[in-house]
Amino acid sequence: MTVLETEHWTLKARCRGMQDQLFPEGADQKRARAVCSGCPVRSECLAEALDNRIEWGVWGGMTERERRQLLRQRADITSWQSVLCETRPDGH
Repeated sequence: MTVLETEHWTLKARCRGMQDQLFPEGADQKRARAVCSGCPVRSECLAEALDNRIEWGVWGGMTERERRQLLRQRADITSWQSVLCETRPDGH
């Protein structure tokens, strides 16, 4: 993914401009995850976090704990971008 493509999907994110609120602890994670519900770039966001092993915050509707578990369960996947994003019918 190029820098231009990365910038493109982030401009469509529902959380745009509220990054500090997406790094909550404990029970506040549910609130942050709710922002991801219905986000048009949720898959791209999650792929970014999984491919880059981002350890903090809510990305693509998943907490860091959920992402670590998914990475352990699916260690065979080398590109989450190709799994989550390239199969979308709208091509984005």
